[in-house]
Amino acid sequence: MKVQTRAERNIEWIENNCRVPEGVDVGKMVVLRPWQKKDITRIYDNPHVTRRAILSFGRKNGKTALAAFLCLLHLCGKEAQLNSQLFSAAQSREQAAILFMYAAKMVRMSPEMSAHVVVRDSSKQLAYPEFGTLYRALSAEVSTSFGLSPVFLVHDELGQVRGERSPLYDALETAMAAHENPLSVIISTQAPTDSDLLSILIDDAKAGHDPKTVLSLYTADLEADPFCEKTIRQANPAFDDFQNAKELLSEAEDARRMPSMEARHRNLYLNQRVEGHDPFVSRSVWETCGGEPEPFGMETVYAGLDLSARADLTACVLMFERDGIKHIHPHFWIPGDDLATRSRKDRVPYDLWVKQGFLRTTPGGSVDYEYVVHDLIEILSGVSLGLMSFDRWRIKEFIKEAERAGLTSAIIKEDSNERFNVDWPMGEHGQGFKDMSPALDSLEADLVNARLRHGMHPVLTMCAANAIVTKDPADNRKLDKKKANGRIDGMQALAMAETAMTRQPAAMRPVGRLIAL
Repeated sequence: MKVQTRAERNIEWIENNCRVPEGVDVGKMVVLRPWQKKDITRIYDNPHVTRRAILSFGRKNGKTALAAFLCLLHLCGKEAQLNSQLFSAAQSREQAAILFMYAAKMVRMSPEMSAHVVVRDSSKQLAYPEFGTLYRALSAEVSTSFGLSPVFLVHDELGQVRGERSPLYDALETAMAAHENPLSVIISTQAPTDSDLLSILIDDAKAGHDPKTVLSLYTADLEADPFCEKTIRQANPAFDDFQNAKELLSEAEDARRMPSMEARHRNLYLNQRVEGHDPFVSRSVWETCGGEPEPFGMETVYAGLDLSARADLTACVLMFERDGIKHIHPHFWIPGDDLATRSRKDRVPYDLWVKQGFLRTTPGGSVDYEYVVHDLIEILSGVSLGLMSFDRWRIKEFIKEAERAGLTSAIIKEDSNERFNVDWPMGEHGQGFKDMSPALDSLEADLVNARLRHGMHPVLTMCAANAIVTKDPADNRKLDKKKANGRIDGMQALAMAETAMTRQPAAMRPVGRLIAL
């Protein structure tokens, strides 16, 4: 007779004791799908003995039910240990209550479990007195006691944690050290960004540093069509099974029609690392405009200049129109000192982009505008510049460097506002709702209708991926640096260049022309 493995024994217990708590098969005995059995096998038959298991897939794939199976398995099933504590951890009370509710329903529907397991609804606890085991659902909204000593944990939707730390996660994980073979299971859709806790854990698991960590990641290929069934299946193992395939395909079609829904679709249903709230431009729309821009010709060129803070990126985006297409030529500067440190901090390859010629450096620990001015003189040589829109941030320092470079300048007063006459045609462009909302409307129309060519410039593409929109009560929009997950300076400059081109005659009268003396 074949001896059962630990995983086979656990699969058998789940199928013999657990019933479907909700849905069309409610009340029926659980029949685990092959992919579920495979994931359970990877956890419990790991020869190195699993310490952490990460299961990540799209929404509506039975995540909560699977988590409840495992909790009951360790509470009163084959994995139960005498007098042990078990917990599930969620970021909100509502999420914690859902997992507890699933487990409690399974107990009440099972004659065997209901005869021995005590359900405490008010405290979200399940107790198995014969073994002294206790399960409790916790949320990050409740202060955590460091006196806990769990042998088993389920981290439910850890992808909701923003940033690299979670006090609840840290407290529970460190509390497991008292046990010889503790197990924590993370069941979640992916976090939106690389810098979030779950992403860091997944990347470490992918690297294979710890054989005690197992990873089952169901995610759609970033390069694939995000709306087709084949792509959707990659992240949804329950597609067309207990997951409603018709509903999911309908949601995908909504996201296809409305670009503002694409990020949510990618993150929640394709299980990709995509920020889920109000991105300015979706990945697919940006890539549609990724053709190579044509070189400058006789057309008038317009520019947006975002000087930013001295230690950040400085961006100047040039734009001209030919045959109904706007061709984009972006330029970026960054301090040359500690480039590797900056790359690690922002989690982007600044050092590689410098070597590839996509990013310029200036000496020292801050952007030196003297170098920016001299570079722009060279870049704009022979170019017919119609207008350069600028943000007032540090513009006076830029003007001083222009003067030192031998360029004439003056400051004139007009309706109580200062305007700079630097012999470059320049006009002020605010970063608030008043100026940015029409700029974003125009830029969005060009992107959606594929009237731009930006060549997938990596620095500008990074800025586009980070660009998050915020709205005022009147639905005016602007780019929000506080909500962004990285640098957006290039997109600020691109929006200002768009304004320079589309609104120059009425709104941004040139005040001069910059000429080297």
